[in-house]
Formats: sequence, structure tokens, C-alpha cells
Amino acid sequence: MAWRGSTTFPDRVLACLPYLLPLIEVFAFGQFLMNDFPFLGLIFLPLLPLLKIYYGVRYAGLIIFFALWLLVVRNENIAHFIRFNTMQAIILDIVIFLCGILTDLVRLVPGSGFAIQTLETTIFLGIVAAVVYSVAQSLMGKYAEIPAVSDAVHMQVR
Repeated sequence: MAWRGSTTFPDRVLACLPYLLPLIEVFAFGQFLMNDFPFLGLIFLPLLPLLKIYYGVRYAGLIIFFALWLLVVRNENIAHFIRFNTMQAIILDIVIFLCGILTDLVRLVPGSGFAIQTLETTIFLGIVAAVVYSVAQSLMGKYAEIPAVSDAVHMQVR
């Protein structure tokens, strides 16, 4: 769905950049999968410098979250396409945060190793699939419609 005007190539590329936030955040959930399939780690090798910076700077996630929210999503001078994708990346990041709380609760149950492994792998694959889909749609100049997430984005971005 390409509405609210056409998108230029620079807008498409800029709309993809915020998806690095949920991709970096969900990386921790993929440890079980990457231990079982080491070649998957090669896919995330280009993210390694960003991971070191992100986890090396205290409160980097919170700073990036508010910077994207205040400087991009709430800025009406930026193209709607970029603001939409930025808000969608922020909501995916919130989903990861909530899933982190869920996994912490499941860890409290004794003998929940297999459940944790399954839950974290599912979260990892789901978020990576959503990010890949969103980036592909953005590069084509289309709005990535993810059920429930995109509805929340439409409510926030005018």
C-alpha cells in the first residue's frame, strides 16, 4: 500500500535503518539457535560492531528509543513513510521488551530449560521475520503491514 505520496530511494533506505534497533535487541534471544546452527552467526557478523557499541554504552537502547520517538516519529517535517517505519521498529522493540519479561517469568519455573529455549527461539525467529519483511517492503516503497503492530502504528503516526 503506497499512499501519502510516493517515496524516493533515500526515503526507502532511511525507512530501513530503524529496524536495526529490534534486530540488535532480539540478537540475545537467538543464542540457542546460533549455538545449534553456527553458520547463522555469519549472517549477523556485519552487526557485530553495532552490537559492541550498543551493549557497551549504558542505556544506549533507551537513548536510541527516545531519539527515534522524539526526533523522527513526532517530527511532521519528515516523510510519513519514514515515520511509519520508525514507529513500527519502535513497537517491535517494545514487543521484544515484553517478551523478555515473559522469558524472565518462565525462568522462575524449575526445570524450564526446554521451554525457555523454545520460547526464545520462537521470539527470535518471529522478530527476524518481521524485520526482514518490513525492510523488504520498505525497499520496494510499500508500507509493511504486520497484524496488530501496524494498527498500533497507524494510531500513533498521523
